[in-house]
Amino acid sequence: MSAEPGGRPGPPADARPARPAPVRVGVLGPVTAWVDGTEAALGGPRQRAVLARLVVARGRVVTTGRLVEDLWEDPPRGALVTLRTFVAALRRGIEPGRTARTPARLLVTDGPGYALRGVEVDAWSFEAAVSDARDLAPAPAQAALDRAFEIWRGTPYAALDQPWAVAERARLAELRLVATERRAEARISLGAAADVVPGLDAHVAEHPWREESWRLLALALYRSGRQAESLAVLRRARTMLAGELGVDPGRRLAELETQVLRHQVDAGAAATPDDVWRDSTTAYERVVAAGARSRLESTATLLRALALTGGAGLAAARSQRVAAVRAAEQLGDPELTARVIGAFDVPGAWTRSDDAELAAEVVAAAERTLDALPADAPDAVRSRLLATVAVESRGLPGPRGPEAARRAETLARQSGDPAALAFALAGRYLTAFDGAGPAGDRDAIGAELVDLAARHGLSTFEVLGHLVRMQALSALGRWDAAQQHADAAAGLGRRHERPLVEVFTRWFAALRTAASGAPADAAERAYRQAAATLDGSGMPGFADGLLPLAVLALRVWHGLPADDGHGPADGAVDGGGRASDGGGWGPYEPWARPHLLLAGGMDAEAAAAVRHVSDPPPGLLTEVLWILAGRAAVAVGDRRIAERARTALTPAADEVAAGSGVLTAGPVGAHLQALTEFLAN
Repeated sequence: MSAEPGGRPGPPADARPARPAPVRVGVLGPVTAWVDGTEAALGGPRQRAVLARLVVARGRVVTTGRLVEDLWEDPPRGALVTLRTFVAALRRGIEPGRTARTPARLLVTDGPGYALRGVEVDAWSFEAAVSDARDLAPAPAQAALDRAFEIWRGTPYAALDQPWAVAERARLAELRLVATERRAEARISLGAAADVVPGLDAHVAEHPWREESWRLLALALYRSGRQAESLAVLRRARTMLAGELGVDPGRRLAELETQVLRHQVDAGAAATPDDVWRDSTTAYERVVAAGARSRLESTATLLRALALTGGAGLAAARSQRVAAVRAAEQLGDPELTARVIGAFDVPGAWTRSDDAELAAEVVAAAERTLDALPADAPDAVRSRLLATVAVESRGLPGPRGPEAARRAETLARQSGDPAALAFALAGRYLTAFDGAGPAGDRDAIGAELVDLAARHGLSTFEVLGHLVRMQALSALGRWDAAQQHADAAAGLGRRHERPLVEVFTRWFAALRTAASGAPADAAERAYRQAAATLDGSGMPGFADGLLPLAVLALRVWHGLPADDGHGPADGAVDGGGRASDGGGWGPYEPWARPHLLLAGGMDAEAAAAVRHVSDPPPGLLTEVLWILAGRAAVAVGDRRIAERARTALTPAADEVAAGSGVLTAGPVGAHLQALTEFLAN
């Protein structure tokens, strides 16, 4: 028997039912469905109406009698038989892989009727985005609404004229008007008032009874420096409402008119974030003398904020950080240099550096500064320097990083500084990889980080703590608990505008697909979709070689060859065993090479590659890389490497090779069993 996630016994792997491909249903336009990205055959208008009516029910059961009444104004004889024919055809369209006589999983029979479950619906996503945007800050609210509008294809429930479809169409149209106004308000708050004026002008002309649209247009004009036009719009709204409807403007519209007349529009309206940034930096440039040492400290703080934006900001922050440290060292003030280095307390959730050369330079500078500090330097200052050494030494063998992390934690606890302790714990986590397993120790670090950061408002470290627990609990096969921490990290990321969090949580979602027992091709598709988040992430240490490694680990777990027409793991190799596509394997090529050679029928070359495989670097992928080495050793009959792999993996025997939180090679115990059986013969 195989084991399902969480350790429960399950059916043999070859007896697992195939999971249905991802299905999306679209009603924001003509009724359509897509199965794994391909449009499904849904038949004619009335057959599509069945699917649409079940969408309107939002997962609740609709009886066959109600469906007949809602499909036909005057139901024909045999309507019930026709309805069942429609349902059967729809099931073939949206569940093409379902075998005969197996229960439907999406369009299900439930008691006296049918229900639609387990699908994504564009209208539901749109509603959720509009609702969520109400409580979000302007920038994430605009981003959420922009994504929501991208899925709006045209008139909802197009070509359907049944009363329930007409009512639902009207409801969604109203929701779209609300979304338009919320997006305009977010853009105004972000300083794009002039840009939204033309769209709001047209919106008001088309929907003249919406007071909120009049208010936003007047506000946008005022913030664009067009006070007279703003007043004219407000008075036009007042005249129209009084003349056509006989009502006075509502409170918000009337208050804005008074504020515009008195030049008392609230400070948030008068000063956009761009205004505040421009005025503050101008004042800083004017007041703080060029060459002042405080400029270096301010720069270090700014670079920390820049790094947390991800993408180009992270790459720029890495480079400029080293420049700031060099400049500080040139001034010959070790305490200043310590503050400049320590201000960049940006934690990492991945155990490979994005730029090893820059990291080494920062480590060297931190160690020089530690030696130069006066004896009475505060414990928190020393702790931050040691934590920097630990964080920037991640993924490197040897005691340097772990020893620095231990000393940093001791000093931080003595200092009573929660921010210093959080940074020290981040360093301890990134260096807690002496070998395979145990994930429980890392989970304990994550739990302390979450608690400490939540109590002291350290949002960046709270995010890290949740990601650490997501990773560690994945290795322990506690998938539901890991999902809770992924969700918590995602929520914090949205609230605090940390875009890189989504990269990790999207990959975790792909990992869950792979670990759930889904067919290998479905899991590969999930990995490829997650890989889209890597573009422009600014994290080469994370991104380089990750997708092909994920696919290869999956295929090795399932006993499949490294090639076979499956993309980055295709295994086309040259005579030296290197990937012929230009080296897309990154740092993982030595462990992938034997499998690629085996898939290419180059057994002798594969055996040579196995003989020369080295121990994996310490980090989140240690177990996966040892599994690749061990399985390749079994395939070529190399007992020495197989024994090394078994010895290395034994501490993780009860874990899943998924501690990265982004990819998996399956339960470690299964691979250990294969290695033990090989070595016993």
